[in-house]
Amino acid sequence: MIAQVRPADWPDWLQAQPGRPVLLDVREPWEVQTASVPAGDFDLVAIPMNEIPGRLAELPQDRPIACLCHHGARSLRVAMFLAQQGYADVANIAGGIDAWSRERDPGIPRY
Repeated sequence: MIAQVRPADWPDWLQAQPGRPVLLDVREPWEVQTASVPAGDFDLVAIPMNEIPGRLAELPQDRPIACLCHHGARSLRVAMFLAQQGYADVANIAGGIDAWSRERDPGIPRY
């Protein structure tokens, strides 16, 4: 089962992780340009969902990865795919960037 992390709980999730996590944004480039999570105590990697299978080498298997999309459906699919590929510490950001804007940072545009 994939862990679901609400944006409101993001700081607690970050603190519980061993090492520096990766926030994997699986939205399309135009979506990332429209609204993005500000840098923080994690590495932000943007790879559109359709490109993930061909770009797995860019994702470390020894670090926690939290997947993000617009509302949480695409990122959940990517998180499940990563788990099937042997990634042991994968989570989904429930509600996506839309929930992030509502729960954590109202300065992030909603679309």
